[in-house]
Amino acid sequence: MTNNVIISTNIAQTLTDTIEHIAHDKLFLLADQTTYEQCFPVVKHLSCLRHAQPIVIGATDACKTLDTLAQVWKAMSDGGATRHTLLVNLGGGMVTDLGGFAASTFKRGVKYVNIPTTLLSMVDASVGGKTGINFNGLKNEIGVFNAPETVIIDTEFLRTLDHDNILSGYAEMLKHGLISNESIFTQLLRFDVDHVDYKTLGEMVGTSVAVKERIVEEDPLEHGIRKALNLGHTAGHAFESWALTRKPVLHGYAVAWGLICELYLSCVQTGFPMEKMRQVVHFVKENYGLLPITCNDYDELYGYMTHDKKNTADTINFTLLGSIGNILINQTARKEEIFQMLDFYREGV
Repeated sequence: MTNNVIISTNIAQTLTDTIEHIAHDKLFLLADQTTYEQCFPVVKHLSCLRHAQPIVIGATDACKTLDTLAQVWKAMSDGGATRHTLLVNLGGGMVTDLGGFAASTFKRGVKYVNIPTTLLSMVDASVGGKTGINFNGLKNEIGVFNAPETVIIDTEFLRTLDHDNILSGYAEMLKHGLISNESIFTQLLRFDVDHVDYKTLGEMVGTSVAVKERIVEEDPLEHGIRKALNLGHTAGHAFESWALTRKPVLHGYAVAWGLICELYLSCVQTGFPMEKMRQVVHFVKENYGLLPITCNDYDELYGYMTHDKKNTADTINFTLLGSIGNILINQTARKEEIFQMLDFYREGV
């Protein structure tokens, strides 16, 4: 299940070539309200999209629901889609996740192409074949593995992003640095996220995507080493679920906070260097702040962690590090250790 990922410097040519090479009868383009307004104008004049039927859904992760999925299915059905139809997903991770799932299930599966428009979706959501929706208050609870035909990454779209969304994607890049090597990690910590050099960021995106691609190719269905990509996500998804019922947060912010937690566990349990953890904690607090949890929230957060898809029957599973690039999957922690981790998150360095 490997993606065909193209880092493009000419979206018009790349998209035209891609659509021409995928046999299809009808063409649909899925975007959310934000990407339809800000990103669709970049490509809507292309002759390859002349007959594309647009489907526009609500923006933000709050719309990554069964109701929205049904809306997409209905639009495709009403528009005469068949098993030979092609769906192009133009947007961030919510659009590529939900659109990929819609394509994977409509008529038992139609082909789809992802054009990620946010930093988060470029380095994370659009690569690796994971699709899905949120359900029952839980992140990505329903979904399938099914890779797109092609992923087209054009970093010019990053100029449409606000600072918060740059930071959201950057947290996943930081994770990729931690699971790869010292030089990538160091470059990420030194990059000036407040004054973005888009050319350099584009090169770093290519590096980050390559880290994820290498791991996904080795383990497409997440039986082993692909769990490396879950660093920061067991705690991060719990933070995200907790925030959903209060004031929702961007996925990457939750991952950044999850990295603090899971690098702390790595220090305590698997010998990760304290100094490296402190560097990450400082970077995250400086740029992302902290989620305002109290000790009264620990049981609820623990409850969310028990629902994590990586768990076995009665243990909470973490991906930890022995050092940068030294990945240790299927690590567990007891409830009191998880509470200590949350104490550190609130009160640590």
